[in-house]
Amino acid sequence: MDQAERLRNIIKVNSQMSRPESTARVIAVTSGKGGVGKSNTAINLAVQFKKMGKNVIIFDADFGLANIEVMFGAMPKYTLADVIYEGKDIKEIITWGPMEIGFVSGGSGISRLSGLSGNQINCLVQNLVQLDFIADIIIVDTGAGIADSVLEFLVASGEIILVTTPEPTSITDAYSMLKALDTHPRFHKQQSKIKVLSNKVLDEEDGIQLFSKLNMVVQKYLNISIEFLGTVPQDDQVSRAVMQQNPVSIKNPAAKASKAYEQIAFKLTDMEEGQMQKRRGMAGFFSSIMAGRRKL
Repeated sequence: MDQAERLRNIIKVNSQMSRPESTARVIAVTSGKGGVGKSNTAINLAVQFKKMGKNVIIFDADFGLANIEVMFGAMPKYTLADVIYEGKDIKEIITWGPMEIGFVSGGSGISRLSGLSGNQINCLVQNLVQLDFIADIIIVDTGAGIADSVLEFLVASGEIILVTTPEPTSITDAYSMLKALDTHPRFHKQQSKIKVLSNKVLDEEDGIQLFSKLNMVVQKYLNISIEFLGTVPQDDQVSRAVMQQNPVSIKNPAAKASKAYEQIAFKLTDMEEGQMQKRRGMAGFFSSIMAGRRKL
């Protein structure tokens, strides 16, 4: 039995602990480059989902930066590495931010997944299954760009939100991200939904035009499909909220950006109901990442 098959067996056994109705919806939020509002999108969607009565956890997989904790104004005491190497329970490493939205820092635990022993994998999966009982939705804030560490999280996700802006470099980098996914050997085009969010646009029409430009090139050169999720307008209230370490959807619910995030959260809920996507939960999400790393 090879390592990948052994890993799948561990996942299967531990996944039996969770009921189908308790499996969390995992949404990965990413971008082709930094500075386009990826982490802001993750946080504000979490707030809007919470307002809808959902239990939400943000998983910070951007271990090179600390955007989520800075924007939340909450410094995590422990990270995923403490679960793997220090025997901490997953519940102990959850930092609770505004509105009781949970936050889990991946920390150095993410970069060391490929070197885990069977016992460490078993411990990690048992803990990750718990998140499926705690949360209805888990939002994974990935790193920006097309580094291998980012792509591993995206190919493991059945639902991806790609954030881009009207800046030419942002559009180019978003296309590069899609091209990298299109050529990735472990990306399942039929099982993964890619939704594009047009951020920092003038208005709805501007956002639709941005998506159309990107989609036209994608259809011409790539064997991949993307969906239009919606737009978030340029809004000074967003940067003011960041300065105060308080999500704009909490600080100023009436702001243009807050209303846009609210509409997108409702649209995502409608999309899931219409498409009836199969949920793999957080344990299944990480099993795909670890299996892929062990094949390298």
